[in-house]
Formats: sequence, C-alpha cells, structure tokens
Amino acid sequence: MVTVRKERPAEAAARDALLDLAYGPARFTKASERLREGRRAELALVAAEGRRIVGTVRLWRVSAGPDRRALLLGPLAVAPDRRRRGIGSTLMHHALREAARLRHDAVLLVGDAPYYSRFGFSSEKTSALWLPGPYERHRLLGCELKPGALDGARGLIGARSPLEQRPDLATLVAGLVDSDNSVAPRAA
Repeated sequence: MVTVRKERPAEAAARDALLDLAYGPARFTKASERLREGRRAELALVAAEGRRIVGTVRLWRVSAGPDRRALLLGPLAVAPDRRRRGIGSTLMHHALREAARLRHDAVLLVGDAPYYSRFGFSSEKTSALWLPGPYERHRLLGCELKPGALDGARGLIGARSPLEQRPDLATLVAGLVDSDNSVAPRAA
C-alpha cells in the first residue's frame, strides 16, 4: 500500500536516487533547476510503500514576475516499476491540496500540458512569464489556487525559497578542534 506524507530529512538520499533514476544527470541542466539550487523546498512530499520511497514531488517559493508570488512544482517522479498506478496523480492532488491549505495563490511548473491539464494547469496565463535559462515556452504551465492569482502576471520567475541551512566554516572547524586547540581524531 502506498501512502503520501511529508518527506523526512533522512529520506533525501532516497529521493535524489529516485530523481536520478527518473531524469538522469540532465535534470541539473534545466532552467527550473536554477530556481531550486541550494534552496529549501516549501513543500516536499513522498509516496512510500513500506520503507521504500516510490514517488516524490516538491514545491518551491518563487515570484511570478515582480509583484506575484507562486510555487514552482517539480520535479515529480515515480519509480519506474511503480508507474501507471496513479502514484503521480495522487502526489499531484496531495501537493495542490496542501499548497492551497497553506494559502498559496498559484503553482507553476514546466511539463507536459496533456498530463498536467487534468490538475488544472494550462499555459493560458503564463505567456508573459519566463524562466532564467532555456526551456520550451509551451511547457511553462500555471494553476491558480486562488481565482485571478495569475491575472496580468509578467516578468522573470525568480527564486524566493530560503537558502538551505548549511553549517558555516567556523562550526565545521569547531567540530574538528578540541578545547585545547589540538585537532580531534577523525573517524576512519
């Protein structure tokens, strides 16, 4: 049985392995990846089958031009041996419901309109928006969670998610040096 829930920090490696399997290294070259790099996801969901992660979707805070806020969805991935079982659709429905519950106004993504239209996505209100870097314009889609949220949206889509918290150099060094300033032994 598959359950959808928030991703746990310890599951990041399993999620990344699933994304590597689904998209390969080319995923790092995509324009939408520029908006996600080094940033913390606003919402991260997984589909779990027991202890195995079989699906993932994350959403990131972005600006949809200079005066609009939205979420950028992606990537959505399902394990190859679990595809065509509704897991991707289930993740999408959960993600959109949770985004609405958190009072976000709109969700953007780069994807296939025939698939994402069933969730309310279209290119109708994204024609005056653009991403930093190359992408196929017809694949930039939007879904309003609040009616009119993307009316008149125009300009560059920019990152708004906070940067991931990483320890600074002083914290890292402090972990290697004992109180008497000798270097602490390193584990093998």
